Amino acid sequence: MPVMTLDIAKATKEQKEALVKELVPIFAKIINMPEETIYVFINEYDTDNVGVGKKLLSELKKEKA
Repeated sequence: MPVMTLDIAKATKEQKEALVKELVPIFAKIINMPEETIYVFINEYDTDNVGVGKKLLSELKKEKA
């Protein structure tokens, strides 16, 4: 049972579906396993719980808005 784990900031269901749809075929090809055997676990983090450099991701997003 191959497992792929993704750690990401909050994402929409559509974004998560796109990640799985795009990444699983690549992973399957590289490890030479059927796509149906691959499990993908997505761990989401609130932007207040992610630091980039010396700032929280939530603050960086505010600055870019």
